[in-house]
Amino acid sequence: MNGEKKRVAIIGGGITGLTVAFYLQKEMEAKGLPIEYKLYESSERLGGKIQTDYTDGFVIEKGPDSFLERKQSAARLAKAVGLEKELLNNDTGQAYILKEKKLFPVPGGSVMGIPTELTPFATTTLFSPIGKVRAAADLILPRRSNATEDQSLGTFFRHRLGDEVVDYLIEPLLSGIYAGDIDKLSLMATFPQFHQVEQKYRSLILGMKKGKTKQPNTGKKAGMFLSLKGGLQSLVDAIEYHLKTDAVEKNTSVQHLKKNDNDTYDLQLADGRTETFDYVVLTTPHQVSLSLLSQYNVMDSFEDMPSTSVATVAMAFPESAIKEDLDGTGFVVSKKGDYDITACTWTHKKWRHTAPEGYALLRCYVGRFGDEAIVFEQDDEIVKKVLRDLTSIIKVEGEPLFYQITRWENAMPQYIVGHKERVEKAKKAVQETLPGVVITGASYEGLGIPDCIDQGEAVVRDLVARFT
Repeated sequence: MNGEKKRVAIIGGGITGLTVAFYLQKEMEAKGLPIEYKLYESSERLGGKIQTDYTDGFVIEKGPDSFLERKQSAARLAKAVGLEKELLNNDTGQAYILKEKKLFPVPGGSVMGIPTELTPFATTTLFSPIGKVRAAADLILPRRSNATEDQSLGTFFRHRLGDEVVDYLIEPLLSGIYAGDIDKLSLMATFPQFHQVEQKYRSLILGMKKGKTKQPNTGKKAGMFLSLKGGLQSLVDAIEYHLKTDAVEKNTSVQHLKKNDNDTYDLQLADGRTETFDYVVLTTPHQVSLSLLSQYNVMDSFEDMPSTSVATVAMAFPESAIKEDLDGTGFVVSKKGDYDITACTWTHKKWRHTAPEGYALLRCYVGRFGDEAIVFEQDDEIVKKVLRDLTSIIKVEGEPLFYQITRWENAMPQYIVGHKERVEKAKKAVQETLPGVVITGASYEGLGIPDCIDQGEAVVRDLVARFT
């Protein structure tokens, strides 16, 4: 390429945008690429949903609290910004399912709700004998003949394992990740690995058992999740520290995007400025990107893509206030139950760095697809309902020392059936009409921290290829 300096705009300062900025800057410095970039964030802070509060010695995550260790991009990024020694695994412990006012241990050997060991599944009282027999039918059912057609998670698992196992184990475990309806969420866009297991082994139970990695007997088993001693906010802060100060503009929203005849792009900023770029990376939620690109009709397939509003309710107690001291890290709630909370993490047990000695930190979740009204109620009403649920389940005594409620309005994109085709259609239309624009982030190919980082890394690889 010639020596002309190219300008790249990154719109959105969540983890995807931060990943793009960080790795693009690294490539620029390492290869001497003639590039300059600008990162625009409409709020006063970077990090998007990653937010950590530090109150009275508690470390309280307002958004995600961890990421899967097996998805290596998040740990790799943490190490790249100097946080290798801050990484820690969660403490392991029993997880529970709340069914009909009683906590049932998740059967041992379950992998995302799929049984891989006979004895724990056969002896659990979570399911009726009929439910267990129906689930065992997976061992003889044929694989699906139409291997490429998408379907809902619910349809797929109900066919393989029956309604009872789905409603009281798989649904609360899987739908909580997306705050969605398992009977609407796309199998191919959320958990395509289950489809692959069925196609390879025919039986989910046999396939998951064969694919299960044996853990070496080295004492206490390490948890599968990672976080940071200083909270996930420390990752955001470390990335920001490494970025060029003049390349980041907070409190700056983009109002309009226009393609010019010379294949550059004008960004109209809220403060009245117009900036021109050669490439634009949109890491914003699909609603924002849809609005910015509305005149080009390239994201019409996302007009009816729903998002769910949820809230987290963190409450601090003296440890003595928890009268029923269960050996575990929390529970999830079947949507068939009459509860407002959808899950509760005993955070002080899952992550021991989050609470001072002698104190407990409980983190509850409210709001799910089609049942979001509680998210918008007054704080005291939400806490009242959450405490009512908790005291009926684990016997919590008294009021919390303090609580924090964080509302995430329309923050959980729903990957409903046909999502992959929707993404492919939009990305193809953007590439053909606006070849210098990229759409990426949680609305498209995974909303977990590592998924967003993976997408950011892919964007950087594409940009570097264009520049070299």
